[in-house]
Amino acid sequence: MKQLVFILVFSLLHLSFETAPTATRQADVIIYGGTCAAVTAAVQVKKMGKSVIVVSPDKHLGGLSAGGLGFTDTGNKSVIGGLSREFYQRLYQHYQKPESWTWQKQSEYGNKGQGTPAMDGNNRTMWIFEPHAAEQVFEDFIKENNITVYRDEWLDRSKKGVSMKNGEIQSFKTLSGNTYQGKMFIDVTYEGDLMAAAGVSYHVGREANSVYGEQWNGVQAGVFQHGHYFKKPVSPYKVPGDPKSGLLPEISSEPIAPNGTGDNKIQAYCFRLCMSNDPNNRVPFPKPEGYDPARYELLLRVFDTGWRETFEKYDPIPNHKTDTNNHGPFSTDYIGKNYDYPDASYERRREIIKDHEKYQKGLLYFMQNDPRMPADVKQDMQQWGLAKDEFKDNGNWPHQIYVREARRMLGEDVMTEQHTLGTKPVSNPIGMGSYSLDAHNAQRYVKDDGYVQNEGDIGVHPKQPYSISYGSILPKAAECKNLLVPVAMSSSHIAFGSIRMEPVFMILGQSAAAAAVLSIEKKVIPQKLDYAELKKELLKAGQKLELN
Repeated sequence: MKQLVFILVFSLLHLSFETAPTATRQADVIIYGGTCAAVTAAVQVKKMGKSVIVVSPDKHLGGLSAGGLGFTDTGNKSVIGGLSREFYQRLYQHYQKPESWTWQKQSEYGNKGQGTPAMDGNNRTMWIFEPHAAEQVFEDFIKENNITVYRDEWLDRSKKGVSMKNGEIQSFKTLSGNTYQGKMFIDVTYEGDLMAAAGVSYHVGREANSVYGEQWNGVQAGVFQHGHYFKKPVSPYKVPGDPKSGLLPEISSEPIAPNGTGDNKIQAYCFRLCMSNDPNNRVPFPKPEGYDPARYELLLRVFDTGWRETFEKYDPIPNHKTDTNNHGPFSTDYIGKNYDYPDASYERRREIIKDHEKYQKGLLYFMQNDPRMPADVKQDMQQWGLAKDEFKDNGNWPHQIYVREARRMLGEDVMTEQHTLGTKPVSNPIGMGSYSLDAHNAQRYVKDDGYVQNEGDIGVHPKQPYSISYGSILPKAAECKNLLVPVAMSSSHIAFGSIRMEPVFMILGQSAAAAAVLSIEKKVIPQKLDYAELKKELLKAGQKLELN
């Protein structure tokens, strides 16, 4: 009897250590990523009658659109069409329901965030919304179109992860051991992971102005186009005015390069926080592990200059909540701490994300609790906390860090500053952008006069909306013939500052899917697809391609 029990126990232990069975999954189009573009791309594939699988490393769909960025950066709303516009129409419909107003009366909120009637009828749009409402719209898209999604599936980024043959992706594997085979692939990640693993060329950092003949790329010291700089002199040293005392935390000792110089620096990341000032729906800002108030000394010195713009980007969204963004010289942007993120391993990326979280949580805790804080700011901060009914499975903290920029493909076309500002024509348009060329600070340094300053914050407004070229989402044909990249697309750093808005990613995701399906049907690679055929399909889908 004892021997039988031993055999049974040994067998159960053996089974518990066996790996879960793996699968090979097939579809006409395989979409890798869980951003907003993943959803619009998948819906478009289904609408055109082909099979599709979304392979998402994220458990929650929608990326930043469902991850705290509820105060949408839109530019000219009239050029937002297709499924992107439908997303905002559905949000308007959501907020017409009385049950959607849990913590605030609809009449109190009024018409904030509402757009004019849609161009295709009387449907109105809502551009300002809560994270959970946006995520539900994405999930509705998935459910209504019967789209297969595999979540928490991470691309194997090793050399064996992507199977290539004759310049085409045959399949890719995930870390769980599953294999995904398709005719066409679409990389909708912010990082461009599938693109990179497939051997497609890309760039990280800021190009020198000389590369594309631009004005606003590269280092831009002394250029202040938002309020995210030190308006009055502030000493960067532990003992003010004494370089021998050493630098305060969060300041780089690296000398700044001449303006227009290229580098490996990328604009700062942060979390777009959903806060609440409703006592019944807020939780206190948590004190992070390893909290060190000394790292926020620079903020106190900013306040000592009389600066009082703390709450200018606590943008109100429904139900007494905010989409809180970076604002000022020392804020939620964790400047200079993301340079290695784009090419980093998953483990290193998790470390970077955790470091950002600790910084931002520590900043909030400091502002709410430190006795040295100005009394007026501290009193106002104590009215705020994290929204208790958002991100409930993640301690009310956003599940998506704001990857403002990572890898950018070097594709068939490269969108540049000249395209966005209208001084150079765009061929074969597949969508439009209109937001300012918007880049956040990339470094905090010590000037020659011994004071601290930020660098990299740009905001140049196009005179009118501009088209985005089909070639900018296509790898060079010599590198990959069945991949489209609508998010980590082919653009200079500064042009990407305008293109990188969530409504545009949804537009480009849908257009990429239409091109993928047409390429399958016409039996051509996307680089050889007849643009006239693509344009016809995009207009049919409600996309806006160029100014009339």
